[in-house]
Amino acid sequence: MVAVAKAKYIRISPYKVRRIANEIKNKNVTDAEAYLMCMTNKSADILKKLVHSARSNYLNTNSSASEESLVVSNVLVDGGPTMKRYHPISKGRASKILKRSCHIMVEVTDAEGDK
Repeated sequence: MVAVAKAKYIRISPYKVRRIANEIKNKNVTDAEAYLMCMTNKSADILKKLVHSARSNYLNTNSSASEESLVVSNVLVDGGPTMKRYHPISKGRASKILKRSCHIMVEVTDAEGDK
């Protein structure tokens, strides 16, 4: 069984989230939450909430499942819409400012069920 948690239109660059997301992939859920709690990044805080939500979703659908056997099976970070702004530079020109956003999906599965 797979439980999913999604967050859409998060105002942070997908590159910054992917750096942290790759660290928690295939880790135990409790280990991943402890790892994210120690980090001070904005993306770590967002991922911690998503992992907690996915864990809760799994435990709500499967009341007999044990929390220790849950594993973060997949973390998918996609780019969302980009807001385009302009910043004045010298000689009357303008340069682009790209304010990126992302969509994040976290999947949690039971490690014992896969074997």
